[in-house]
Amino acid sequence: MRIADVLRSKGSLVATVAPESSVTDLLAGLAEHNVGAMVVLGAEEKVVGIVSERDVVRRLHDRGPELLSRPVSEIMTTLVATCTPEDSVDHLSAVMTERRIRHVPVVVDGRLAGIVSIGDVVKTRLNELEERHDQLQAYIAQG
Repeated sequence: MRIADVLRSKGSLVATVAPESSVTDLLAGLAEHNVGAMVVLGAEEKVVGIVSERDVVRRLHDRGPELLSRPVSEIMTTLVATCTPEDSVDHLSAVMTERRIRHVPVVVDGRLAGIVSIGDVVKTRLNELEERHDQLQAYIAQG
């Protein structure tokens, strides 16, 4: 299965934040959209980073409450793993496991086209397993 198939079923809406937005604004966006990470978009809507709840918690522990007024650019991850709609879910699963990440932006021609989470990957895998199970059951029943 390809990432395009995942996006087709889940949609391509992505919660984003600007690098100059405050960490407080980021937290409000995470809560509003009920997501665990937001893609940071710079000039021309290019992906310049990603920031997760985990990033906030770790930096808050290190720097204290003053962090809340600082810009997102100070805590975002700038080496962002991305994928394309043509990539396979299996490949993305391996990247997520290897890099220990939970969210991967989908990019087409340098522009944000969606996001895939580890939950999306797991759901896709479970659906594939259920389909195979049903096919095997039907095969066995036909005898």
